Amino acid sequence: MGHVMMKQTVYNPKKNKKVATAEKGIALLMVLWVLTILMVLVLSFSLMTRTETYATASFKEGTEKKFLAEAGLERGILELFYRNANKNQAIILEGGEVWRIDGRPYKDQMGEGEYSVRITDESGKININMISDTNADILRNLLKTLGVQEEEVNTIVDSILDWKDADDLHHLSGAESEYYMSLPNPYKAKNANFDALEELLLVKGMTSEILYGDNEKKGIIDLLTVYSGTSKVNVNAAPREVLMAVPGITPEIADSIISFRENDEIKSAGDVGIPPESGPYITFGSSSNVYTIDSAGIKGNSKTAFNVRAKIIIEGSNNYRYLYYKSPA
Repeated sequence: MGHVMMKQTVYNPKKNKKVATAEKGIALLMVLWVLTILMVLVLSFSLMTRTETYATASFKEGTEKKFLAEAGLERGILELFYRNANKNQAIILEGGEVWRIDGRPYKDQMGEGEYSVRITDESGKININMISDTNADILRNLLKTLGVQEEEVNTIVDSILDWKDADDLHHLSGAESEYYMSLPNPYKAKNANFDALEELLLVKGMTSEILYGDNEKKGIIDLLTVYSGTSKVNVNAAPREVLMAVPGITPEIADSIISFRENDEIKSAGDVGIPPESGPYITFGSSSNVYTIDSAGIKGNSKTAFNVRAKIIIEGSNNYRYLYYKSPA
């Protein structure tokens, strides 16, 4: 009779304990991995939510500032209509303050924000399209008043004259198409009047700093125009920098002009001691019908504003037309 051999399993407590410990370790690692993945997902979702919330709030604030700026623009247009309907009678604000059309800012609250509006009369600016060899001194003086070096001044003025004239002969320090076509991105001289002041950046010698200015000084863009329709500057509307550019007008005379027109309109050179040599460059008009309105929308404690710039022409007692509009400006 045969014997059946049976395999005996011997229980080893130490070995089984190691297996159980290893299985627990793997399970713990899996739990930690799952927790890590969940934490990453939660943090990513939280960051995405915060980013979207910030973006939404930023968009909302930006939109509100834009509408505040537009409201300021409409307020400026309304005030100009009032002046036009009342024969340039001064606008009296709350508290008795007079709103003067000379570029000083006026603020008003609207909801949780405010707008700041500046209106300037284009007749008080130098018309770049009216500059010629005979009256270019006023433009040279203006650039010098803004701190531009004489060599740069000569280049800019001569190049402006060349940009506008119909021929291809350049002034001593100027430039015609031959120069512009040699640039990395070539183009031709316009040989026609400027349609917008931003075109000045195409002219040899002009820089963004000179055109737009910085925190310390005005840019020339705020002192020039293409809309006044005359080569003469209205002393009743000209800013100090433009007055100082007029041949014969000293700093003292410029200050006298500004002081006098606070209370009255200048009707003749004798009112403020303007010398005869200034005569060909100035006029004593009340105002033009073309204005620049700069409006800024400001919200809460925000350090940045939304800016709008428009140039409008008042046509009759109840109509106006945009000549220029930039948003944001």
